[in-house]
Amino acid sequence: MNSRKIFTLLALMIGFMALASCKGQAKTNETASSTETTGKDATAPIHINKAGFLKKVYNFEASPNEWKYLGNKPAIIDFYADWCGPCKMIAPSLDQLAKEYAGQIDIYKVDVDKETELATAFGIQGIPALLYIPMEGTPQMLQGAQPKEVLKEKIEMILLKK
Repeated sequence: MNSRKIFTLLALMIGFMALASCKGQAKTNETASSTETTGKDATAPIHINKAGFLKKVYNFEASPNEWKYLGNKPAIIDFYADWCGPCKMIAPSLDQLAKEYAGQIDIYKVDVDKETELATAFGIQGIPALLYIPMEGTPQMLQGAQPKEVLKEKIEMILLKK
């Protein structure tokens, strides 16, 4: 019985240490990501903060009960974190899709570690989470890393209605 308690305590400590190291890694990467793209390349995903989100996507403070998309073309919002493995896996696909669909859709990236209010407002509990926003109708939230072909299929079906 005593060895079970020790084993359980040891397992909990290892788990907390792993979480702490991931959080520490996220803090280390914050400086690097703050200097990344903010619209330098028109064909790359755009890193967006709360102020930009309220202006370009949806002002949930002004109209919390009614979805009013503010963009001029369909969009994808990628809720991600720098330390997230699956987020890193889909990032190259999103970069490629931003180039493929340049001028047709916007792809925005929201760092959930920096923009906790946005993540909370959209109920983000797991990442990556992709919010597909068509010009008309209700946005759709899809979670998990998907292959590029699936992401492209969703763009065609949900955003471009092909």
